[in-house]
Amino acid sequence: MATARVRLMVAGGGVAGVTCAEQLAGQFPEYEIILITASPLIKAVMNFKQISKTLEEFEVEERPTYMLKERYPNIDVIHSAVQQLDAELHTIYTESGKEYIYDKLCICTGGRPKMIVKDNPYVLGIRDTDSAKKFQSRLAKAKRVIIVGNGGIALELVYEIEGCGVIWAIKDKAIGNTFFDAGASEFLIPQLKADKPEVTTPCKRTKYTTEGAERQKDNVAESEALGSALGPDWHEGMKLKGIQQISHRIHVEYECEIANIWLQEEFVSLQKVALAFPDHAAEESKTGIDEESWPVYVQLTNGKIYGSDFIVSATGVIPNVEPFVTNNPFDVAEDGGLNVDEQMHTSVPDVFAAGDVCTVAWEPRALWHQMRLWTQARQMGYYAAKCIAAEVSGESIELDFCFESFAHVTKFFNYKVVLLGKYNAQGLGTDHELLLRCTRGQEYLKLVMQNGRMKGAVLIGETNLEETFENLILNQMDLSAYGENLLDPRIDIEDYFD
Repeated sequence: MATARVRLMVAGGGVAGVTCAEQLAGQFPEYEIILITASPLIKAVMNFKQISKTLEEFEVEERPTYMLKERYPNIDVIHSAVQQLDAELHTIYTESGKEYIYDKLCICTGGRPKMIVKDNPYVLGIRDTDSAKKFQSRLAKAKRVIIVGNGGIALELVYEIEGCGVIWAIKDKAIGNTFFDAGASEFLIPQLKADKPEVTTPCKRTKYTTEGAERQKDNVAESEALGSALGPDWHEGMKLKGIQQISHRIHVEYECEIANIWLQEEFVSLQKVALAFPDHAAEESKTGIDEESWPVYVQLTNGKIYGSDFIVSATGVIPNVEPFVTNNPFDVAEDGGLNVDEQMHTSVPDVFAAGDVCTVAWEPRALWHQMRLWTQARQMGYYAAKCIAAEVSGESIELDFCFESFAHVTKFFNYKVVLLGKYNAQGLGTDHELLLRCTRGQEYLKLVMQNGRMKGAVLIGETNLEETFENLILNQMDLSAYGENLLDPRIDIEDYFD
């Protein structure tokens, strides 16, 4: 068995891994950087924009690995899954039978869907491009789908799906509990019933396929192309439409989870009765008996039973720590991630980690917290490369500025959404107050204040206030004298604090 020795190795072809490998390649052009990935496509950050000190926007595009090699000749991509890590020997064993001895290793293998059940053909998870394609194919033949979960993927799906009834089961009292409070959720609810705006200009993006040895590149309209990269805008360009002649038809079941799942034959043998899709057009929601036969049935913890063509499990992710933790003394967090310190070290010498696979074990700054988001995956991959470079060069490094305050910008229900600092008053206790401004159908603003200082903000809509509020959160200015005037629409607060 051939053994190769490399200075620097990165495991994982996602955003964190590719960002880390690119930064290392730029810092050490004389070194060979090994990027090991099981996929023929890697996720590249495109159209990156630093829109403020901590807020950033970018797209994620899947590209064939040869394009990475073209840009960084000292990156060598190994197409194989990792079979085993021997941390004591500093050796990676691949499923293709190769061995690599490293000096420094960064694990960036991301996460996988946390499935509500395993090995059920009617339960799908959506995490990567292949699973998104599978979902799209199943949806094209569906009349009804059940979505379980209340995070980002679930929020995007319930808004994007057309031509199909959607039963949305969430364990919380309000939608989007990960990102919003009840007020913001109520602001967004009307969009579930509203018609989506038509896209007048098709977005063009380069598409790549890797079938056999052929490398194809087709510049096609996003509306016609299938299988776009599963990034922050993964659903754009995917036709998420069922077979019914309807637009949005969504029913939300609050404060419940999945109790039982039955395939059709088992359901019939149990002589259970399913409910028809609730009729919200009536003054009171009336649910009769569902006369139709469905491939799969779900019983919720509130006792209700619904049938559907399939189920989407969108209940979060599990860090992909196998096979690294087997026979190696990694410190693993309660959430399953590899604990990392302020320099992205794991508990194992010369092994770093970044992105969804890791869990920060340092004491976070007062206004930052970890969430497994694309933005943090990119930031951690970039910072991990800086930490590795500093260690190789024998230098010290301070915690990156991106960890000073939480910042995330995204889009839900066709609204721009900006989350800053402790946007849901995470960990602030009861001695805080909220300032709210809401214009139905236009904007929703929430400021989290404590002792006269801004600790967090939620901005939904085109408010153009994110940079101003970000600065006020970062500098912790005493705003007691301004009171509710901070959200007075008659005051141009941007100029006031410029």
